[in-house]
Amino acid sequence: MKKILEACVNSSVSAISARDGGADRIELCENMMEGGCTPSAGTILFTRQKLQIPLMVMIRPRGADFLYSDEEFEIMKHDIQTAKKLGADGVVFGVLLPDGNVDVSRMGILTEIARPMQVTCHRAFDMTTDPFKALDDLMLINIDRVLTSGQSDNALIGADLIHKLIRYAGSRITVMPGHGIKEHNLSEVIKSTGASEFHMYLTRPVPSKMKFMREEVRMGKPEFQEYVHEVVDQERIRRAKEILNS
Repeated sequence: MKKILEACVNSSVSAISARDGGADRIELCENMMEGGCTPSAGTILFTRQKLQIPLMVMIRPRGADFLYSDEEFEIMKHDIQTAKKLGADGVVFGVLLPDGNVDVSRMGILTEIARPMQVTCHRAFDMTTDPFKALDDLMLINIDRVLTSGQSDNALIGADLIHKLIRYAGSRITVMPGHGIKEHNLSEVIKSTGASEFHMYLTRPVPSKMKFMREEVRMGKPEFQEYVHEVVDQERIRRAKEILNS
């Protein structure tokens, strides 16, 4: 079975770099410092115009948990419609109940709005109380794919659970490992999980070209560098793709 590399990207520039490195599919996000949120309409449109490979759009109105207010839920509905209108191939979202179960009702509503696009449940899955029940719930509403680190800090640590989930799911839903998968551990993740699709965020730092820098003024949290940003590294994507093809 062909192995798929889904590149998580934080911008249109990163999407183009991932494509040129050989990525098979793109997940487009912004605000990676909080695990990824919904990108702007302009970013979706520009990225769609530049890519021929499948484009998945993150639908997440904010960081933190996956228990959303009525207002946030309405925003998610509109963002899915926007992604569809702008030509996305799929959307990525997850909604939970206060008790840690999948919110089947809201997930079902969002999935109906999304069709005929593909639907992936993101790592909200990793915050559920029972991963097998969560998988059953997602299959009940015909979600196409679930992204998971095996309810662990990274997919290599969670590889055993991911393997069990893949066997449990069979052909009913795709279980895709993600989070913490890099070139140095990709082969082990492949071997340990038996997965066919892999979600990777492979970047490099890009220093600012500003000549004047006011170091004492900060726009973000103190631990973040104001004059460095990250873009997906084309060469790292290429190396990862070579490993998947070997």
